Amino acid sequence: MHQEELKSVKTEFIKEESENMSDPEPCRMKHTEETEEQRDLMEVKKESEELSEVKEESEELSEVKEESEELSEVEEKQHVKPGEKPLSRSKTFLKKRRAKKSFTCTQCGKSFTTKQNLELHMRVHTGEKPFSCDQCGKSFRQSSYLNVHMRIHDGEKLFPCDQCGKSFTTKQNLECHMRVHTGEKPFTCDQCGKSFTTKHNLECHMRVHTGEKPFTCDQCGKSLTNKHSLERHMRVHTEEKPFTCDQCGKNFTYKHHLDAHRSVHTGEKPFTCDQCGRSFTLKTSLKMHMRIHTGEKPFTCDQCRKTFLVSSHLKAHLTVHTKEKPHSCSECGKCFSVQHSLHRHQKIHTGVREYMCFECEKTFISVENLKQHQIIHTGEKPYKCSHCDKRFSRSSYMKTHERIHTGEKLHTCDQCGKSFTFKSQLKIHMKIC
Repeated sequence: MHQEELKSVKTEFIKEESENMSDPEPCRMKHTEETEEQRDLMEVKKESEELSEVKEESEELSEVKEESEELSEVEEKQHVKPGEKPLSRSKTFLKKRRAKKSFTCTQCGKSFTTKQNLELHMRVHTGEKPFSCDQCGKSFRQSSYLNVHMRIHDGEKLFPCDQCGKSFTTKQNLECHMRVHTGEKPFTCDQCGKSFTTKHNLECHMRVHTGEKPFTCDQCGKSLTNKHSLERHMRVHTEEKPFTCDQCGKNFTYKHHLDAHRSVHTGEKPFTCDQCGRSFTLKTSLKMHMRIHTGEKPFTCDQCRKTFLVSSHLKAHLTVHTKEKPHSCSECGKCFSVQHSLHRHQKIHTGVREYMCFECEKTFISVENLKQHQIIHTGEKPYKCSHCDKRFSRSSYMKTHERIHTGEKLHTCDQCGKSFTFKSQLKIHMKIC
């Protein structure tokens, strides 16, 4: 009897020891009875152990991007040998990783880790922008976007360039700016090979090839390739002039007009013609000037086939055919075909002569008149006759001279029908006729 009791106590001791074993492999001891409560407790304990182990491993694998890499690293941490079956906890780890992205967009199929992120994403499809700026009324999908936008009004620029000191409101804008210093242009057009610093600039450029002009002016119907060009164009209708000269207070519609105007005060002309040495304040002015030497006249009148160096000259010429003069002076009633001519004329009444020659301090009502005058001091004669070697200080003088070679006679007497090469000759003839 005593031996039977001793045997029973020994059996109970072995049973308790088997339950406390840390070896994950199940004990091979055969148990005759196991209650449901015991099984539940064992499962809870096992899940708790797995959860703590997964947590530790996830901290070590925070930089892992691919599930295959995660699996291999988890197995490595578990000392899995080649050919050996991985432990169940690595599978559990991956299942839980995959289960994280369980919220999927029904519109585009994109998945998210939380319901909140999915709800934010849905605003892309619905167009909902619940966060509005109280300064300008612009709306945003997320409050973080609004916070970044508010830096524009606050003047807050947290991201400075370590090359030039210029500051930016966002890190992304700073990264784009850095390409100015590095010369990096990662976005290339597959049509012509031209490269750009930003994806947006490439997208705008592609419209040159496609001919797409999705932005239309609601005032005149003119279409433009990008939103910025439309905003600039609208100033023609609103007569907005946001750029002001800090020297004389004159306002301009566009920044490059202000930049050109400033040279009147500074006298700076950084762009020089390599043919005749003439200098210009703008690169575009130099390009147009070069057509004088090349003879290029890309703008053609569809009425008489006459060609012009610049588009503005063609527009002014077209009024010869239409006889239209829509711009009239409020002081004297004189009409003009182009607005620029009216503005120049109005200075006669106001007495404004804002363009001054630095050599003799003589003033002029227009920059064109100043440029023509400055040739007196420089002795420059950039216009050469295409028939002989004679040169002229003005284009009009050259054209008049060339009629000697062509025999063209534009000035006709309305009394007898006789024609003359020069207007002065017609005037002398009119006194006799």
